[in-house]
Amino acid sequence: MDISDEGQPLDPIWHEINNNMFGGLAGAPSASWVAERFIGAGWRSQSGSSWESYEVETSWCRIEVDPTDGDTLLNGVVDPQRFEDLAALLTRFGLRFSLELYDDDGELLREIEAETPSAPHAAAPRSPSRLLAPLGLGPTRAGRSRCRSRRWCR
Repeated sequence: MDISDEGQPLDPIWHEINNNMFGGLAGAPSASWVAERFIGAGWRSQSGSSWESYEVETSWCRIEVDPTDGDTLLNGVVDPQRFEDLAALLTRFGLRFSLELYDDDGELLREIEAETPSAPHAAAPRSPSRLLAPLGLGPTRAGRSRCRSRRWCR
């Protein structure tokens, strides 16, 4: 099952923080598969805001895992000091991914892309639409949506 309440809940200091992390996964078989990997790493999981999405969390991060046509969107809140830990975990899952970390003003602080699981690298800041274009994903400017994202939503 993709639901587990055995991991650590999100630390309350992160409850009121706006989403500061957005990204995408390429090649994940399903959002359920991604949630299972997080559970295996000791995270909690629950159903997300749609029938096919999941919310995974640990004390330093909460992410909504939302499937799209062939790819998976990620958005949520992460302790900025643990951003690289999240990237390392996705690399361990064997996924291609792009992650962006933003400050409270919406300015891009850090970007990590992994073209292949064995070669993640930090990239210079680029426009968000160029970041996820290879994944077939792009930004919307609809303000706050059901995924609470500033930039990345379906």
